[in-house]
Amino acid sequence: MNKKIFILVLAILLSGCFAKKKTTYSKTRTVTIESSDTTAVVKKKTRKKAKTNPKAEKLIASAMNFSGVRYKYGGTTKKGMDCSGLIYVAMQENDIVFPRVSYQMANEGKRIRISEVKKGDLLFFKTRKNSKRINHVGLVVETIDDEIKFIHSSSSRGVIVSSLREGYWNSAFIKATRIL
Repeated sequence: MNKKIFILVLAILLSGCFAKKKTTYSKTRTVTIESSDTTAVVKKKTRKKAKTNPKAEKLIASAMNFSGVRYKYGGTTKKGMDCSGLIYVAMQENDIVFPRVSYQMANEGKRIRISEVKKGDLLFFKTRKNSKRINHVGLVVETIDDEIKFIHSSSSRGVIVSSLREGYWNSAFIKATRIL
């Protein structure tokens, strides 16, 4: 009996090693080289620098105060919090009335294109394969060129800042909304 269980576990572990991971890449950058007799200039396509929104900065600062807090399902304190709890508390600290759970948060604000995302916007994800509704949310803290960084509470790492370029988050991404 033990031998059968061992072989089954070994087979499962080995089959996971050969599974192809989904790799996603950001948009291709355009590089133009202008040359003259003495120098070469390289121009990169970059996102225009957006004006800073004071409300967004305060909201981000509130969320960043929870960096490193461990994940806890349903949590809204420094002892532990989940993704929607993080956003909910940051909104509450800035006198913004907002729903408590991510799929309800997704119904608030104005839907925007990913190319229009700015600091303070919300990103929504579906992280469960067979689920039909949004179950994860993050707050955009920085946009540099084509990279979008957002703060969220990960079930494995707690409150952290991640990049939308990461394959997992890129493939789980559903939509972005602006609430400010």
